Amino acid sequence: MAKNSMTTKEALAKWEEKTSQKAAEAKEVLLFGQFPPIDKMDASISTLVNCEKLSLSTNMIEKIANLNGLKNLKTLSLGRNLIKNLVGLEAVGDTLEELWISYNQIEKLKGIGGMRKLRVNINVLYMSNNVVKEWGEFQKLAELQTLQELVFTGNPLHEKFLEENDGKHEHWQAEVQKRLKALKKLDGLHIIREEKESGE
Repeated sequence: MAKNSMTTKEALAKWEEKTSQKAAEAKEVLLFGQFPPIDKMDASISTLVNCEKLSLSTNMIEKIANLNGLKNLKTLSLGRNLIKNLVGLEAVGDTLEELWISYNQIEKLKGIGGMRKLRVNINVLYMSNNVVKEWGEFQKLAELQTLQELVFTGNPLHEKFLEENDGKHEHWQAEVQKRLKALKKLDGLHIIREEKESGE
């Protein structure tokens, strides 16, 4: 009977065979859409010491783990998995600049505040189609001080807000702008800030 999942160790072995590269030396490791899917980020992940971009999207991963050792990681793609929280990212907080985590099951953004370095480095966060429901949770994104680009569509908070505001995206943008001052792009659209009138 065929296995219905694989380990990252097995996926890395397949990747090395296919690409004729050593995973530990590679700057970019793409393990998205594996068949059977990867269900766990095991200890083999921590061997990717030179990796700058790691893609594990479209698998069945439930939690972020074993990123210690990835001292050069700038982009982490974990979209379309079963991830419920951001715990585990602190290991790459010093270097991570882009986190792609759309289409998961994240409701609470607990943990962002504890990632001191992540707050200063992260520029891009794609987290559409998760299950964030409350402004209190959304507000935690304000701790990402350098966040410039956010994709947040498809979360219950976003959908409810649009429903209550006649579907007007500019109202959503204004509300987000109040909370995330450094943001330059929201849901694929550039934010145009109105200059404050003199005397205000």
